[in-house]
Amino acid sequence: MLGDYQVPINAYWGVHTARAVDNFPISGVPIGHYRSLIRALAIVKQAAAQANFELGELSAEINDAISKACQEVADGKFDSEFVVDAIQGGAGTSTNMNANEVIANRAIEILGGTKGDYDIVHPLNDVNKSQSTNDVYPTALKLALILEINELLKAMAHLKGAFQGKADEFKDVIKMGRTQLQDAVPMTLGQEFATFSRMTMEDIQRLQETVPLLREINLGGTAIGTGLNAPAGYAQKACLILSKLSGFDFMVAEDMVEATQDAGVFVMVSGVLKRIAVKLSKTSNDLRLLSSGPRAGLEEINLPPRQAGSSIMPGKVNPVIPEVVNQIAFEVIGNDVTVTMAAEAGQLQLNAFEPIMCRALMMSITQLRQGCYVLADACVSGITANVEKLRKSVEQSIGLVTVISPLLGYENATIVAQKALADGTSVREVVLELKLMTAAEFDELLGNIDALVRPRTS
Repeated sequence: MLGDYQVPINAYWGVHTARAVDNFPISGVPIGHYRSLIRALAIVKQAAAQANFELGELSAEINDAISKACQEVADGKFDSEFVVDAIQGGAGTSTNMNANEVIANRAIEILGGTKGDYDIVHPLNDVNKSQSTNDVYPTALKLALILEINELLKAMAHLKGAFQGKADEFKDVIKMGRTQLQDAVPMTLGQEFATFSRMTMEDIQRLQETVPLLREINLGGTAIGTGLNAPAGYAQKACLILSKLSGFDFMVAEDMVEATQDAGVFVMVSGVLKRIAVKLSKTSNDLRLLSSGPRAGLEEINLPPRQAGSSIMPGKVNPVIPEVVNQIAFEVIGNDVTVTMAAEAGQLQLNAFEPIMCRALMMSITQLRQGCYVLADACVSGITANVEKLRKSVEQSIGLVTVISPLLGYENATIVAQKALADGTSVREVVLELKLMTAAEFDELLGNIDALVRPRTS
């Protein structure tokens, strides 16, 4: 025995939670901070209780009390009672114990008893019946991730819409495209923003593809996936009830032993989140560069001013929204490393490091979600274009030699580019000076610059 432990009289958690609070004063962030995780835990516990009742393992009275308590927990009424630190040893056992105790004590109250009277409803014998941390925790984490991913998808769709709105607004604004920060060929600013929209759409698709993988669960596998201490038919029944309660179509893993130890799905989800972060950060880099200035930079677009940019330089305004998105990306990339190492560190029939995977994934999704909304509403929606400067840059760009290169040949086009650059003159002026084309020929070719940025249809 581990001995007695003092528990506050008003607490819904018990001795196992109290020990965990003392053992893991690590991050200062309790699991109750992660609303979707607590909701998912409650739904999993409710599904387990109902499955046990239907299989004759729980009385109707206890099942009803546990189910009502679980519903209250799922609704967020007891988030403050989930006090164990998000970073914890024990493969999530402390989280499971915290849930068992809160649900049991609330169920006891529902039945007219006093918290702590476990003769009425027991945290382990009743609330945790036919379960172990090793199947409850990963199942709850998968459900929580689905809930969080759905919210992130909404945020990404919102950002995609903001980019597409600017793509439509700027569809006829001519500018120079660049490769390796050097003038390339003409394009439109609308095409540039349409690319941002398309990149976001593709990431939405990749994230959607992870959800079916999360719907395979090991609930009923108990300790290592052999199903020991769960009645016959429990896994299928609990999965069916969980699907009904959650609104998502879960399925029992084909190999419970494999599913109990394999954290590959979390690595997959984390990898997609990293992909989203990397591309959002690249887009933010572009917004910062295109808006650089206001006089000594590219100054092609204007980001909406959000706050004073300097305590020493009056009037300075910085691209603070893209900068915060960059920093979100750095965090998500670091979290992906954490998930990768935690998954790799699993041994034999269980991965003990799912709590840190949970925390890393929840942080990444939350910050990406908020970053998408902030980027869309506080930055993208207010962007304006410096239209005349963009058009003038096209007319003066050495990059126009690429347009006439098929007519003049690569060598002649190179001579034109080098001479225009050295003399500080336009491509047109050099072409006419070298008598490579007549004025009429050049003007006819470039008379409609808009045509230069549209793909040929025939």
